[in-house]
Amino acid sequence: MLISLYSWLIPGTYLIHIAEEYWGGEGYSAYIYRLRGVHLSPARFLVAQAIGVTLVTAGIIIARKLNFPAMMTVILMMTLLGNTVTHTFNAISQVSYNPGLLSSILIWLPMGIFALVRFRSVTSRKRFWIAVAIGIGINVVVGLITLRGGRLT
Repeated sequence: MLISLYSWLIPGTYLIHIAEEYWGGEGYSAYIYRLRGVHLSPARFLVAQAIGVTLVTAGIIIARKLNFPAMMTVILMMTLLGNTVTHTFNAISQVSYNPGLLSSILIWLPMGIFALVRFRSVTSRKRFWIAVAIGIGINVVVGLITLRGGRLT
């Protein structure tokens, strides 16, 4: 029951994070252009985020149907923690706020720590570490796509 409830918090908090990235500060599109010279229009940003929310939601549904919700929760939380690390590193290195920083630190950091501690005992050691690796891998791929301006080709 806890795993199911917890996993459904993820898409909701993702929407909060998207809103902060879109409206926070100068907006993520302007921020990533200023910081890295990446052209990611606000429209392309929203399309990419809509795809992300859809994939997260589909992953949760599939994980429930195929009976691996704890593993999927760890995968998703590691992805979100990776995003938190990126936002935090950029804020420290730039000594400034970046769009998405607050929701990452205030929501995803505590959620991620709780999930890793709580769901570690629910999955086997092997599945837990595979989930951690997949979550990190997803975060790396998303970062690379972002640095290409949201283009997959």
